[in-house]
Amino acid sequence: MNKSVYSIVLSDDVVAEIDRLAYREGTSRSNMINQILAQYVSYTTPEKRLSDIFSKAVELVDSMDQLQVMLQPSDTHLALKSALRYKYNPTVKYSVELYKNSDALGELRVTMRTQSRDLIDCMNGFFTLWAAVERSFLAFEPPCSIGAGRYSRTLRRPETPQTGEALGQAIIDYVETLDKCMKLYFAALPADSDPTRKIAQTYEDYMNNHLLLM
Repeated sequence: MNKSVYSIVLSDDVVAEIDRLAYREGTSRSNMINQILAQYVSYTTPEKRLSDIFSKAVELVDSMDQLQVMLQPSDTHLALKSALRYKYNPTVKYSVELYKNSDALGELRVTMRTQSRDLIDCMNGFFTLWAAVERSFLAFEPPCSIGAGRYSRTLRRPETPQTGEALGQAIIDYVETLDKCMKLYFAALPADSDPTRKIAQTYEDYMNNHLLLM
């Protein structure tokens, strides 16, 4: 959606109220005014669509024990965290970035703050297995990258249009499944058993019961 600069005259008191509302919503004055006007004329802006997605995502995470919201979402980003039962009790961070104008819905990044070589290697091992499981079900190379204990994954838009609530649900379903499989992988360490079958079954259940962002 193209944007232009317009000169308008507003009451100082109105601007003060808009600024307070923008602060509560974590957005700018210009974006807040744009949202208010769009709502008045019944137009759904890209920002509103992203807000609807994140609102649903936060609502779902707030009802979970597995994931937690790290910070309230900004216009395009949402950060989640999960505790991993492993040495030093590391925290896994899931960062979701949504695109306003793109064929892709956005990108998921998974990171962990650690200097442990063993932990980084374990994370790389899980991400490699996760990508292989996805590839076996999807019949194509998943759009992801792996390195130094980090993982990033493009989230594609569904072929049919979806509401913001449905997309928010789909994002959390994917993150929840990935996190669940990560915990299965680490629970099997140090190589006491092969978690591949359990992870594959968990992924298959996810594919059969959720809106996919592939």
